[in-house]
Amino acid sequence: MKVAKSLRLGLIFLAPTMVAWGQTPSADHSGNAKKDADSCYVRQVKSLPGSHDFAAEFIEVIVNDPSPRGRNRNMMWGLTADLSDNIPAEERALYISESANDGETWTQVARVDSRYFDAGIDEGLRNGLSVAPGGAEFVITTQKGAFQILPRAKASDAIVRYITGPRVSHDRPWISITKKEGDPVRAAAAKMTADGRRLIVGYGYFDMNPQIFSYHKGRHGSWVRDGPLAELPTDLDILSMQWDKPGKARPDSLYVGTGDQAYRLDLHTMKWTLVGGVEPDSAIHAINTVGGLHLAACWGVYEPVSEDVVARVTNAEFVYHRDEDETGPNIRAYGIEVDPARPSRQVVTALTGVYTSRDGGQNWKRLNDLPEGEYRTAHFNLDGTVIVSGMQGTFLANPFSSGCGPHLRTRD
Repeated sequence: MKVAKSLRLGLIFLAPTMVAWGQTPSADHSGNAKKDADSCYVRQVKSLPGSHDFAAEFIEVIVNDPSPRGRNRNMMWGLTADLSDNIPAEERALYISESANDGETWTQVARVDSRYFDAGIDEGLRNGLSVAPGGAEFVITTQKGAFQILPRAKASDAIVRYITGPRVSHDRPWISITKKEGDPVRAAAAKMTADGRRLIVGYGYFDMNPQIFSYHKGRHGSWVRDGPLAELPTDLDILSMQWDKPGKARPDSLYVGTGDQAYRLDLHTMKWTLVGGVEPDSAIHAINTVGGLHLAACWGVYEPVSEDVVARVTNAEFVYHRDEDETGPNIRAYGIEVDPARPSRQVVTALTGVYTSRDGGQNWKRLNDLPEGEYRTAHFNLDGTVIVSGMQGTFLANPFSSGCGPHLRTRD
């Protein structure tokens, strides 16, 4: 037994049964799928493109084929940013990669060079990615706007098209930024409908008030701007967006997370509704709508109550560091993922690590076998394994297997 540094909170750490990070259990080498499914492991993914320098193996966004009936519905794509200071500015790039084996290996699909982003302004942390059915095309968002990416046989030959968006106006923002009048406004988040025919892009980050534009697919395959949607009832930046029903070609609502609150836009009436239950000044970093509205925010995690109401997790205690007994509900959460096949299972990525829940967010365990650091994204595979990614790299884990023992128990 491994006892925490202090017992003032009455907490005891139990030795985990997981294989240490970066190692591979023997089941992987023997090919015994059943044994591997029952084992508890964390292993690092090493096949992402780029320099493998700092944060180059951090997948910012992971997306599946949006069509639930598509032949490639098991395929996934990820966006990475290779922007280390050790790389010459002209060689820095964003990469779109695909995986057909639950994130075990990744193949480069498209390389987006430095002409289409600005690594000097918060790039590499808030880029967005959306995919059309079958991976026929992608939309990414950067500090220089939104772009349509059309892959070709050679990843570096991918066609990159600017998607018309707002520009920095003559009236300069009160916060000093490096952009000048006429430059593209930063594109923050993008969501394509499941049929690949409609697109929503959120714009604005210190260079103007937030705006959301809608687009439709034009005759020649380019995105044609319809115009702005109803004005958001806030002047803070857009951090996240999600459809109420991501698998529908025509969703009914769009949820938007901003620097202070979460909102729902009724796509029929074009009216905004403030989501109830969110505490003031909560930056909504991520939204998940599997089985209801889930929010990853600063500082805390929110679980669904109704279509327009959530409740903050306050009773559960998140362990902030694996060798200490400091706990609480005030984690800085960056992502929340819900298993579509088993909605009671959830994964939260946060400033202090990765956390899992088997009971719909009531109780949480820390995934202690990852390297210490900040984690931002997670993804559920069909078999219940998860991909987690952050500044330390990308890892494949099996935290819900029967072989995983408890990491933390509370002493009465």
